[in-house]
Amino acid sequence: MVIAIVVGGCAAPPIGPPASVKEYAFVVMGEEGHPVARVITAAATCPEIELDGVSTSMDVRARPATIPLRPTRSEPAESKPSAFPVLVCERPVPPGTRRATVAGRTLPLPKPNPERIVVLGDTGCRIKTADRAFQACNDSGEWPFAAVAGAAADAHPDLVIHVGDYHYRENACPDGNAGCAGSPWGYGWDAWEADLFVPAERLLAAAPWIVVRGNHESCSRAGQGWWRFLDPRPLAAGRDCNAAADDAIGDYSEPYAVPLGSGAAADTQFIVFDSSLVGVRPLVSSDPMYITYRGQFERAFALSARRPNTFFMNHHPVLAFAPNPARPDAPFRSNEALQSVLASLQPTVLFPPNVQALLAGHVHLFQVVSFSTGQPAQFVSGNGGDLVDTALPLPLPAGTTPAPGAVVAGTVATNRFGFMTIERAGVRWRMVAHDARGTPMTSCTLFERRATCDPARLR
Repeated sequence: MVIAIVVGGCAAPPIGPPASVKEYAFVVMGEEGHPVARVITAAATCPEIELDGVSTSMDVRARPATIPLRPTRSEPAESKPSAFPVLVCERPVPPGTRRATVAGRTLPLPKPNPERIVVLGDTGCRIKTADRAFQACNDSGEWPFAAVAGAAADAHPDLVIHVGDYHYRENACPDGNAGCAGSPWGYGWDAWEADLFVPAERLLAAAPWIVVRGNHESCSRAGQGWWRFLDPRPLAAGRDCNAAADDAIGDYSEPYAVPLGSGAAADTQFIVFDSSLVGVRPLVSSDPMYITYRGQFERAFALSARRPNTFFMNHHPVLAFAPNPARPDAPFRSNEALQSVLASLQPTVLFPPNVQALLAGHVHLFQVVSFSTGQPAQFVSGNGGDLVDTALPLPLPAGTTPAPGAVVAGTVATNRFGFMTIERAGVRWRMVAHDARGTPMTSCTLFERRATCDPARLR
């Protein structure tokens, strides 16, 4: 999937001295499940793509550029302009296409009835001065995303879902720190390549991806790369995160549905929701964020009504827990900002009946929370490579709840690195948590919003 080529002639505006750059080709799933082929290249022009034997040119999505410094979440001394010395190309793949190739490489296309789905998230290597967090990106044991992605590829998935936070190398590695010495940093291509495209090389070649936007991809962080490389929708001026004045556009995007397949699988879909900018505290109804999210939840719920088995996906868990190191017996509750909006539409249960389960990341654990009061089961797959959180102490004290009116029926969690797989089992779904080597850690059965898990291997 990856070939080395020499940069040649794509320099408007100037982006620095030429360098050897790899070429990446992959497929992201867009609205209504329409696949979009993407290529990131150092060539001067986009390559040809062959669709069922017919060659056609790919379109330019984003030209090479260096984006001037803009306000970011990093301290000014730890920020710099974002250099993108690569050309990003794309081409929608027509429905029914059986084979797509670029430069002799076969692209992974969606299968009519995908049987195995990989879910992972929070995968990049954290280098952040403000948090005094300098993950050892040079140590595969301390940052095991390449191993996690490789094991996920070895699982032969038909579809990959990344639940957000691809990029974490925000600041420079301190002098004398061997663990991250030489790491690229900032929000440009070099950090994106190191955090995602190199370690996920095999997994990008294994199956098409559904991509969910995380808080690390908001406009004041790595949003420029998110819009250039990953989001499946057309890239439009004003929502590219290049100018802070446009962040009210670039930080939000409409929800969309990805149907799972046809035939027996035609009853299932995934809803993708962009919660990248959300905070933690409850929102008042006059808050612009509340107004925006309420409208987007209404549209997402309308989409959910189309199929009885709907998985709702966003980055921030709505019905999970986050460890509280200061008080282990009192974990932090889920995202009260999103809950405050959802409660105005679906009091107590928060989601309409067709939503069977929630998929998220953000909390750096694998976690499953199920309820006896009608809320959909929450799955968190945020243990893909970034520094994991402290372990969630289980069992939790009686009465502990992530949301008002939600009675927890069961919780399993681990802070071991890994990923999750989803497979249909008749009218039920089977979710398996795997460690970084791909070894199963626990399995859960999902049926009618309830998840029943075997916690034995997690203890």
